[in-house]
Amino acid sequence: MDKKKRIMVDMDEVIVKCRFSDFINEFLGGVDFSKLNGYYRQDLIKGREKEFAKIYQYRSLYKTNEGEFLNPLPNCVETLKKLSKYYDIYIVTAYFWIGDVIDAASNLKHKYEYLEHFLDFIGGNNFIFTQYKTNMKFDIGIDDRPQNLMNCDKKLLFTEFRNEKLSKEELEKDNIIRVNNWLEIENILLKN
Repeated sequence: MDKKKRIMVDMDEVIVKCRFSDFINEFLGGVDFSKLNGYYRQDLIKGREKEFAKIYQYRSLYKTNEGEFLNPLPNCVETLKKLSKYYDIYIVTAYFWIGDVIDAASNLKHKYEYLEHFLDFIGGNNFIFTQYKTNMKFDIGIDDRPQNLMNCDKKLLFTEFRNEKLSKEELEKDNIIRVNNWLEIENILLKN
């Protein structure tokens, strides 16, 4: 019997658009993220991290103000269900935030609750919470950060504002395929 290939799937900005940008927008009174010079959104609150943390550090990045879970990205759950028939899927996600602007323990709990709610068919044993994705080897990686894909044989970069300016040549140099949505992922990984 052939062994299933293993897929690493990032959570934030790949499965769900978390509320961190909303929190920063609310805190600063409006932000144009396309003009962000750095890679990390929390750079926008440099020098005000403690003030920000007092308000937001324990709030869920995955629920509305009314306490409802945010919807996963379109076609995400359906595609992952289809993929789970042919691949072993691991959700690999970081839960620490630079500057501790979001409490790590609370964030880990909120992430787990969200994944368990929407992706219970994958199972909690395949939810990996870490800061160092590059320490793990997968056949296929789906992430919004190119550096997190380096230990994957097939690299799918999910388009997000921080990577959209990477050129086709830059991506091809590292054998990275850009994907813009879950239907494109389904087409790439289920075309046989």
